[in-house]
Parts: sequence; structure tokens; C-alpha cells
Amino acid sequence: MASQPDVRKPARASVLVLIPIAAIGFRALSAIIGMFATLVFPLDRPQQTTMFGSPSALWDQFTRYDAGWYYQIARYGYWFVPGGPSAGIDKPGKIAYFPLYPLTMRYAARLFGHSAADVYLGGIAVSWLAFAGAMIVLFLLARLDLSEDGAARAALLTAIFPFSFFFGFVYTESLFLLLAVSAFYAFRTRRWIAGGVAAGLVTATRVNGILILPGLAWIAWTQVGEARRDRVLAIAGVALGFSGVAAYSAYVYRLSGRPFEWAASISRWGYHPGGAPWTAPLQLVKQLATHPYVYLASDPMAPYDTLYGVTGILFLIAIPFVWRRFGAGYGLFMLLNLLLPFSSGAFEGVGRYCSVLFPCFIWLATIRSRALFASVVVLFAMFYTLGLALFTTLHPLF
Repeated sequence: MASQPDVRKPARASVLVLIPIAAIGFRALSAIIGMFATLVFPLDRPQQTTMFGSPSALWDQFTRYDAGWYYQIARYGYWFVPGGPSAGIDKPGKIAYFPLYPLTMRYAARLFGHSAADVYLGGIAVSWLAFAGAMIVLFLLARLDLSEDGAARAALLTAIFPFSFFFGFVYTESLFLLLAVSAFYAFRTRRWIAGGVAAGLVTATRVNGILILPGLAWIAWTQVGEARRDRVLAIAGVALGFSGVAAYSAYVYRLSGRPFEWAASISRWGYHPGGAPWTAPLQLVKQLATHPYVYLASDPMAPYDTLYGVTGILFLIAIPFVWRRFGAGYGLFMLLNLLLPFSSGAFEGVGRYCSVLFPCFIWLATIRSRALFASVVVLFAMFYTLGLALFTTLHPLF
């Protein structure tokens, strides 16, 4: 079980200064590696967008895939046209993207200017700064259970996880992680209202943000004090977590006449959660156990499904260990955020969904063997570089 938080052990100020500096430096290094990958390796598919109107190996990596949709929302807002076109600013499926990230991206862009490139620059700024903030709060959260060195190891593992390269791109992962660890840290330290505000922002960031609430509710249930005021504040904190998705649903109702049109829009992308979550993992295990080479060589999506699927399965295996070591709050957060994507029958996005499952990285930081921990670091770094190169060269890692 998780130990009671000990807030009497302050971290050294020098560490709290070095962490964001290292985080921003790592983001810059990753961008340089992505640039070299784009220069050296051929693109897997035709270039779709450019940041400055002409090809750039450095900057165009930030316009890949979902970045384009966040750009459209940040610049043009939401549009809903029933049966609208499959592409362009009128695409109705855009409502599936929750608003907090593109809104912060829009306002950050004003620091740079008003061009299309400035909108992307705003997204980069939000992602990089949110990543730096997330590393600080993650360190403080891990510090409640681990030594200072252990907390630093947890931040390191989160940063170099094979699919953590998404933290540096125009995606929601950095902001989601920052808000999620802030909510858990606030609840672990019984700052219920602050945690509720952070949780509400989480549910305004991504569809699966609402899955943070059962874990927070469990922490509130087990750590709330005897005083009536403390209980009322804990209940209010959990209730505040619904505010983000509630506000967005109200906006979507005003836009489309259906408050949960965002859920219907998800299906328009061919994503249908709600099935048996074990079907796809068992099929993948069977393929890899019986004829791995044939499977990987014959199906164009097999290498990517394997990278994502095996990652998700390993995180599932880790859940009982996380649950036992740190409690049900962390375990529920991981379990629900894995069951939802697996229930769709597809592995698309599972790797980046795992990148924000911070309890697993805190658990891995408890490895006592230096050799084993070093092996994990090397393995993570190798696959991080591979994943970054695949993404920047437009392979289907979404």
C-alpha cells in the first residue's frame, strides 16, 4: 500500500532548478535527433504540411498527424457541419479533440505573431513548458514515496520512455501529464480544491481525462480526515473533476444540439471502444508466439501494432505491482486508461497513452539493482530513438 505522504522532506532547491533546465534541454536534443532522422531517412508517406510554407527538416516534424487538427482548432475554432467534408476546417470529427490544449496553444501563439507558423510555435511552447512543469511535479509526487534519488529516477524514466517523444510535439501529452500529476499530488497532500481544479482541467484536455477521477476518489476516501470540513472539501474536489468535461459538453450541445456529440465524433475516426479489452492483446500474443516473423513481415501495420501492443501488455502486467506498492488510486488510474483503448480492438495510440501512466515509472524507479535499472534506461533510450525516428519520418505511430 502507498505510504502516507511525508511533506516534511523538502527537495533541494538546486534539484528543482535543474529538472526544468534538463527537461527543456532534452526536448531540444530530441528535436535535433528528429531533424537528422528526417534528413537521413526517406519519408514513409508524402509530406502533408509544412510550418513555414517550404519544407524544413527541423520545423516540419512539429506538424505531423494530430498537430494539424490542434492547429485548426487553435486558429479557426470548432466547426460542426452534420455530414460535413472528410477534411478541412468543417470536419465534424474535430469535436472529438477536447479544447484545453488548442486554447492554450492559441493564446501562446500570440506571443509570436499571427501567422500559421506562429500557431504551431505556440503549441511547441505549451508542450515544452508543460513537460518541464510535469517533470517538477512528478518529482515532488514521487518524493512522497521515494528518496530524492528515486524520485529523480522516476522523472528520468518518464522522459526517456520509448513513446515520450510525444511530449515534445504539438500533442496533448505534456499538458495532460502536468495536470494529472498535479491533481494526484494535491490529493495526496490533501489539497482537495486545488486537486479538483487540476482534475477539471484534465477532463477538459482529453476524452479519457475523466478516467482520472476514480483513482482520485479512492485517495480522497482513504486519506480524508475526520473533520467535517475536510470531508466536504474532499467531496467538492472530486466533484470539481467533472467540471471540464461538463463545460465542454455544454459547449458541444450549443454547437451541435447533442451534448455528447464528442463521443459520437470519436466513432467517425473508426475508433469504437466498448468491446472486450482482452481480444486484441490475446490475438497479438498468439501471432507473436506462433509465427512472429511471418506476421511482422506480411502485415504493414504489424510492426507498429507490436510496438504499441507489447507496451500496453507490459503496462497491464505492471498494474498489480503498482497497486500493491502504491495503492488502488494509482492502480485504478493505470487500469482504466489501458482498458479503454484496448476495448476498441485496436492498438492505435496505446504507446502514447502509456507515456502518461506515471505510476508505472515511479514503480520502476524502485528497482534496487543498478544493473537492472541501467538496462531499463538503455532499453528505453534505444526504443525512444527508434520511435522518434519513425514518427518524424511519417510512419503510422499516432
